[in-house]
Amino acid sequence: MSLRHALLGLLADQPQTGYDLSKRFEESLSRYAWHAGHGHIYPELKKMAADDLIEVVGEGMRGSKTYGITERGTAELREWMFTPKDAPMRSESVLRLFLLSALDPKDTRTLVSEVIEHAEADAAALRQAIQSIEAAAQPGEKPPFARFAAEFGLRFQELQRDWAQWAIRELDKDATSTDS
Repeated sequence: MSLRHALLGLLADQPQTGYDLSKRFEESLSRYAWHAGHGHIYPELKKMAADDLIEVVGEGMRGSKTYGITERGTAELREWMFTPKDAPMRSESVLRLFLLSALDPKDTRTLVSEVIEHAEADAAALRQAIQSIEAAAQPGEKPPFARFAAEFGLRFQELQRDWAQWAIRELDKDATSTDS
């Protein structure tokens, strides 16, 4: 995924300032999908405006600019959304799982137990977010697509928790068989 496409997707929702976009990354995207700070967002917005993917649709105090997506930007986003993903997935968490054999069983159990704790905490936060999204939804308006992403996140956290519980049971079986 590119920062450009993330910004286009956020601007397709509604026009926003660079500050607004930074806040949305910080509050909802950076933990689960993509991290980007001011230092990356503002230069990319300038490039996107130069490429006619976005345009300034308003100016506020102290020269702040509100950006909106252009027809060309909408077409670019749509093309990207329908292009098959070919980039390799990067996940530090999954890498750690591949390297569990480097730890002794006690440390592995500790690490896997932490996966359960974090997954349960994240799932609880996502359940609250889903409730807020549903409470704010207005009948007759387009579906609250943030709900789709939050539901994916919730199910992903539950999957991680379930995997970690399974892994603990497997570690317990191995411990029992080596004690015999």
